[in-house]
Amino acid sequence: MSFAFDLQHEDTKTAARLGLLRTPHGHVPTPVFAPVGTQATVKTLAPRDLEALGATLILANTYHLYLRPGPDVVEEMGGLHRFMGWRGPILTDSGGFQVFSMEGLRKVTEDGVVFRSHVDGSEHIFTPEKVMRIQEQLGADIIMCFDECATPTDYAYSKAAMERTHRWAERCKAAHTRPDQALFGIVQGGIFPDLRRQSAEFIAGLDFPGIAIGGLSVGETKQEMYRTLEMLEPYLPRHKPRYLMGVGSPEDLLECVARGMDMFDCVLPTRLARNGAVFTRAGRLNLRNAQYTRDPRPIEDGCGCYTCRHFSRAYMRHLVMSDEILGLHLATIHNVHFLLQLMRDIRKAIAEDRFSLFKDAFLAEYRVTDEEVRAQNRAARGNKHKQSADAPRTRRGKGT
Repeated sequence: MSFAFDLQHEDTKTAARLGLLRTPHGHVPTPVFAPVGTQATVKTLAPRDLEALGATLILANTYHLYLRPGPDVVEEMGGLHRFMGWRGPILTDSGGFQVFSMEGLRKVTEDGVVFRSHVDGSEHIFTPEKVMRIQEQLGADIIMCFDECATPTDYAYSKAAMERTHRWAERCKAAHTRPDQALFGIVQGGIFPDLRRQSAEFIAGLDFPGIAIGGLSVGETKQEMYRTLEMLEPYLPRHKPRYLMGVGSPEDLLECVARGMDMFDCVLPTRLARNGAVFTRAGRLNLRNAQYTRDPRPIEDGCGCYTCRHFSRAYMRHLVMSDEILGLHLATIHNVHFLLQLMRDIRKAIAEDRFSLFKDAFLAEYRVTDEEVRAQNRAARGNKHKQSADAPRTRRGKGT
């Protein structure tokens, strides 16, 4: 069998799960965080860096690789694994989120999505069949159905997008031909319990080898995301992996593992590094702050990453302030190590039936940044205004 998922243990106090993904390019212990290599590269890191960090799964982006260098080139070069020199498992998303985020540059029809390239303005179309063909050419171990991502707090839009996602999922399954790739269906439905339950039951009925949860972490508050996952979890197939797309902050990883999620990806660790920010157990640290000019300590005491074992905060700040490429590289090493180590600690805690204690202890020490708090408050205010404006339609929808 080219792909399988073994559910090994379930936490006694939460919905957290311990599992093992078996793929043609290796095994992946879950819960797992996958660093994002959008254009067949995790920014500033070579494959040997990822191997040294203990990464077991990485993600590449269908939309970006379709535009350049093109799936034909990747296929001719032997597929993504050989093209980028990565020997481990790879997951590709469908590109759906990218094309749906192009306000004014795309048109949705039942057949697919017509959009204009952000590279040169040329017109293209993604259909479920074409997205399957592209992902088969790229050759990842795990691939995604083409879905429609909607504004999560708009009931009518979420319902229409969910229904189209279901029809496209059927077309993707019919078009998929490579038995060495695991095709995941995607659950949509915004933050609405009736839609999420309907979507979970429909996608589960198509018997995909794995289930992805899309349309979250795209504008709703964290609490809305957590409540949606709590409601959704009982309707997801127990013995199949659950992939929560686009989530990767430490607090979200812990809270979403507690709600039964197995797989995660996010650009956050690499994006923060490029902006001079790094993770610590107490929260994010901004290396641009002048207080670190003469700080001899590592980014985090006790951290085993290469950066913390060899360099001080003072040196890291110097690199960041001087726009030296080495600073981006070293900060990325630390951030990716931090999240991968967090997932190792999470798996150990689940295996020992102490995950709830571990989660509470970590979150008691970890401080969410002021920027994150402000973003959550803005989202909450925006959702309240939106729901007030759409109140009659939303209430009727929830009652069906």
